[in-house]
Amino acid sequence: MTKKKNKSRLVSRRRAPVGSPPGTLLPDEGASPTSVRLTIIENDAVEHIPEAPVAVVEQALRSDKRVWVDVIGLADLGLLQAIGDLFSIDPLALEDIANTNQRPKVDTYADHALIVVHMFDGVSVSSKEQFSILFDKRHVVTFQERPGDCLEPVRKRLDMPAGRLRQRGTAYLVYALLDTILDAYFPVLENIGEELEELEDKITQDPEPEDVTRLHGLKRDLLVVKRALWPAREMLSGMTREELGIIPQDVQHFLRDTYDHAIQLIDITETYRELAMGLLDLYLSSVSTRMNEVMKVLTIISTIFIPLGFLAGVWGMNFDREASPWNMPELGWRYGYPMALVVMAAIALGLLYLFRRKKWL
Repeated sequence: MTKKKNKSRLVSRRRAPVGSPPGTLLPDEGASPTSVRLTIIENDAVEHIPEAPVAVVEQALRSDKRVWVDVIGLADLGLLQAIGDLFSIDPLALEDIANTNQRPKVDTYADHALIVVHMFDGVSVSSKEQFSILFDKRHVVTFQERPGDCLEPVRKRLDMPAGRLRQRGTAYLVYALLDTILDAYFPVLENIGEELEELEDKITQDPEPEDVTRLHGLKRDLLVVKRALWPAREMLSGMTREELGIIPQDVQHFLRDTYDHAIQLIDITETYRELAMGLLDLYLSSVSTRMNEVMKVLTIISTIFIPLGFLAGVWGMNFDREASPWNMPELGWRYGYPMALVVMAAIALGLLYLFRRKKWL
């Protein structure tokens, strides 16, 4: 079944004015309303606050507990600035968070690190959004463009009393978020692969012009996924470098597994892109073959009727039979008309036999 999808954005025109000072936050009229979801993590308990005001977040920071602050929607720049002041976020990092046209990357600052990655909901490419993770030793602050994400498995794991997320530090939580985001690419690519297989069967049997439109849409989706994955691979590779000191060694081997997932996703994406290009060639070949078959049939029909038309034209000429015995004598035969039909049928059947003998039919 063909799924209707929104057109994914390949080019972003949202940018700060030329000459703007560093750290400029650019308002986005289409951004979702901003809300803050607070998760307070302890070894024996986890508390979720779906709508947490800044004062509650500030109070949680004063404790020694680990805190995950999930900021949903980027419309309220004032609230973003308040969160930035609360966690002492570098202005350049806050600019990268608010201006959602960044490529996946990792940046280190004095007392925190910023990770930017592109996230899908696990269903379609049209759900792509920028997901930013800012973390230090006790705090994780995430920013997403709109409600709805693929992170529900992480929240469920936090609710498990004996889960690793409760026992380990914030670096492990960052790994869990990145691993879940990368894993959500797999069902998106699986949906694209199923559409490609469906298109392959359809193009082989009955190619239609609409198939080209679907192919171009799938190629565009694969390009969006590719543009998200290639920088993400570099970002994951950078996070595992010991000289940066972003991730502890006991978590780095988990990130290497996520890096392997990124490599696998890139391979799948490239395979599907090659398959899409091959399907386009297959469509053109199928259409050309069908056209050749049509032209062959029309040519054979024309070839058969050319001599029949010639005979009909000869016998249709007007001559005075009384002026000369040689003027169309067959028109005076008793069986002239049946004989003419027999001659025409014999010519047509003879040509058909000839075409079959030469394997043109």
